[in-house]
Order: sequence, then C-alpha cells, then structure tokens
Amino acid sequence: MKNYIEKFNSTIEVWITELEYYDFDVLLVKQDCQSWSLSQVFIHLCNETEYYIEQIEICLSHDENSSEEMNETGKMMFAKNEFPDEKIKGDPVVSENLPQPKSKLQLQEKIRAVKLQMNSIWKKTNSSKHIGKTKHPGHGYFNAQDWLRYSEMHLRHHLRQKRSIDDFLKTKPEH
Repeated sequence: MKNYIEKFNSTIEVWITELEYYDFDVLLVKQDCQSWSLSQVFIHLCNETEYYIEQIEICLSHDENSSEEMNETGKMMFAKNEFPDEKIKGDPVVSENLPQPKSKLQLQEKIRAVKLQMNSIWKKTNSSKHIGKTKHPGHGYFNAQDWLRYSEMHLRHHLRQKRSIDDFLKTKPEH
C-alpha cells in the first residue's frame, strides 16, 4: 500500500514540476472552443483528485458496500494499471463550465494543496478499522486503496492530453 502513495506522489510531482515551465498566458491558450487549455486540465485534475480524496475519507469512515465489486471495465483498467489509450469525453456541462484560473500561482497552490490533502488522508488508512467502499459512476465500487490508485492513473492519463496540448502550442503561430 505504501507503493500506491509513492506512485501518486511521483506522478503529481510531474505535474507540479511541469507547471513551472509555462508562462501564464500560454496556460490559457485553447486549441479550439471544444478543447481545454492546459490550465483547465490542471483545474480538472485538482477538482477530480479532491473528489477522490472525499471518497477515500468516506471509505475510511464505514464498512458499507464492503462486499461490492468493480465492474468488468474497472477490473480491466486496474489489471492494466492505466486508463484505456483513448480520449474520454467527460460531461459537456462540466467541460463548458470549467473556469480559467486567475493566476499561475493559483494553480501552483491548488495542486500542491491536493498533494498534501492526499498524503494526509492516506496516513489515516493505516489506522482505520473500516473497509467501506463507495461507488464510482462508471466502474463500480472502490475502496480507499482503489480510489488512490485510480487518482494516480487519472493523473497519468491526462499526461497524454498534456502532450497533445504541448504539440499544439509548439506549432501555434506567434501574433
């Protein structure tokens, strides 16, 4: 289990480090109206990870659903330890309403806070006597360890999107 938090920390640290390389105005550039800017990807990652942290807290507070399982898609994803190599369309309402940040500092503080929150809640897993699970909207039931693993896989999955945005930013004509 210690390996899960180490892997999470390693992957989120990639995001934290990469953020240093961008000017704020570049973080706001969108390829088109249907795409996210890099700053919106960061906000999405932070928001989703905060949700996963909430799920871990819930799992550690009860024993409900402990006999429930992931569905087959979830089991396959966890067996491969990664999301499918495909673009996943999220809820369009969420995507359309994902705000741009006010500053690069806001992004830096938010992602560092998420890392601290995950590490803080993870310390509680060793002392919790509860083995509850909560339901993921698309993959069935996850326990606390599953939510952490899923969080790391999610961070890693969006590195593909980041590479695509980086490729676009390199070819974007200067004004």
